[in-house]
Amino acid sequence: MSILVCILLCLVSIGLGWLFRWFYGKLKLTSIEQKAVRLNQEAIRDAEAKSREILLEGRDKLLKEQLQQEREDRERRSELQKYERRLQQKEENLDKVRASLDEVKAQQQDKEAKLSARELQIGEYEKQWSAELERVSDMTAEEAKGILIERMEGEARRDGQVLINKIEQEAQARADKTARDIIVSTIQRLATEVSAEVTVSSVSLPSDEMKGRIIGREGRNIRALETLTGADIIIDDTPEAVVISCFDPIRKEIARVSLERLVQDGRIHPARIEEVVNKVTKEVNKIAFEEGENVVFDLGFTNMSQETIRALGRLFYRTSYGQNVLNHSREVSVIAGMIAAEVGADVQIARRGGLLHDIGKGIVSESESNHAELGAELARKLGEDARVVNAIESHHGDVDPICVESMIVQVADAISAARPGARRETLDNYIKRLESLENIAVSFDGVDKAFAVQAGRELRIIVNADTVSDEKAKDIAKGIAGRIEAELRYPGRIKVTIIREMRAVEYAR
Repeated sequence: MSILVCILLCLVSIGLGWLFRWFYGKLKLTSIEQKAVRLNQEAIRDAEAKSREILLEGRDKLLKEQLQQEREDRERRSELQKYERRLQQKEENLDKVRASLDEVKAQQQDKEAKLSARELQIGEYEKQWSAELERVSDMTAEEAKGILIERMEGEARRDGQVLINKIEQEAQARADKTARDIIVSTIQRLATEVSAEVTVSSVSLPSDEMKGRIIGREGRNIRALETLTGADIIIDDTPEAVVISCFDPIRKEIARVSLERLVQDGRIHPARIEEVVNKVTKEVNKIAFEEGENVVFDLGFTNMSQETIRALGRLFYRTSYGQNVLNHSREVSVIAGMIAAEVGADVQIARRGGLLHDIGKGIVSESESNHAELGAELARKLGEDARVVNAIESHHGDVDPICVESMIVQVADAISAARPGARRETLDNYIKRLESLENIAVSFDGVDKAFAVQAGRELRIIVNADTVSDEKAKDIAKGIAGRIEAELRYPGRIKVTIIREMRAVEYAR
């Protein structure tokens, strides 16, 4: 019984709790809904207030823009009125100018009419004067005109000839002075120091004991060095020095630098000699190429081939009568360009021909051709202009020039070689060399006279036609050339010319 009561009490309490909870939730939901309605009303009021503010601001901005537009319109109208007044004033001025022009034109027409009448009157007077002159001189107008024209023509011819002679003399004097000024200024501007042309150089040694190390056991070191460089190593009694002799300046330079490095290093044996010589050969060739490249760059040539630059660079180690051949070629290029500009020739062709005219001296070849022929062959193979090729092969007169640029290169070559301080050779050696040439020639049977010309570059020989036949003349020329090669030292080559002339003389009595 008590259990049932407890259960009923629990059920009643649960029901009462649930009912209380339901009423409490109902009341709370009602308060939230009221609060939401209130917030919604407040939001609507705020939105209406903001919209009224926005409308007021928009009206203010619109009013300001309208006032600004009206102000700008008033300013534009005032400017247009000013422009209209100016245009009106200009039109009035133009009307005044037109009126004045019409007046001037009318006055001009009156003057022209008066001049026409005056010309007619003068024409009548001239006719009367001409008739009177014909009556007085007993000569027609045509005859008098012919006499006057003849006299005037003679006087004009005499005056013209005098004027022409004067102009020619002044032009010749001016041309001579200008040419001298150009040549003198060019020589002065391009003058460089002279370097002695020698075929030997010496290498200093720290002591005489180094000579034995250079020679090596049974001479193997010096033989290896001479074989690899192609130069003669002369070891004599000169204290602490070794002499290197070679006609090829590049091989002589390679031998000198190699020997200096070997002496400085101290390790001297055939393997080390070969290593040093190969390294120095590459360095010397690189220096030569860079020197050629620098000259080409300085002169502004951009389309020069690598082979041409390499041949030019080899000229850096060559000298002719004390003048560096690469510097000489550069001078000839500059001088040729100046002369070509003065005479109206092609400056680029003249400068290029001047730079390449001695390029054959930098070509290694076993042929018997001279440097002009070798240089022309190289230039022709590399596609140089025909005028440049002709300038190279004709600069010593072996080939006839075909253009004015070739003649300019010849002149520039002579200027660069003959300017003061360009080349040097002792007078005694020079005279001795020429005398030796002539003595060798006259020592042959049948030779009457011999003359060394062109500074010893050519030997002209006159033989007796009665004792020397054509075939024998050829043998004499070959024999003289052989003795010159064997007995003399000379730069370049020497041309031997035999002249055999038959003369028959009779007298009519």
